[in-house]
Amino acid sequence: MQIEHIKELITLLDQTSVHEMELETPEFKLSLKKEAAPQFAATHTPIVHAAPVAAVAPAVETEQAAAPTPAPSNLRTITSPMVGTFYSRPAPDKDAYVQVGDRVEAGQVVCILEAMKLFNDVETEISGEIVEILVADGDLVEYGQALFSVK
Repeated sequence: MQIEHIKELITLLDQTSVHEMELETPEFKLSLKKEAAPQFAATHTPIVHAAPVAAVAPAVETEQAAAPTPAPSNLRTITSPMVGTFYSRPAPDKDAYVQVGDRVEAGQVVCILEAMKLFNDVETEISGEIVEILVADGDLVEYGQALFSVK
């Protein structure tokens, strides 16, 4: 195995939720482990601007009219389990795994992610109806990135 391949494996391991991997061939044995990152709770503190109420009121109405409506709370997301290239279909000449309006069940393959020339099936852990596909074919996705909205 060349050093470039080992560096790619280290980078891939660092970008996924996998904490340990071993690779063994007749010529060598490679074992990679990473320490678990400390978990921190994120907090959100709203920013309050001090301004006269009369000056703020018209601007707030305009912002509310222009702001997109927030996503309904009954929507959940299917997220990427790894870094890779998103593909909605098993082959260019095949139908997509899922489309908007399709009903999915837990364990169903919804897309594939390509990483280091390996194609990995992504199975949903939730059941529901696909209401939005958040990425396009060929997009590079990050670990934890939302791929689908499900109702």
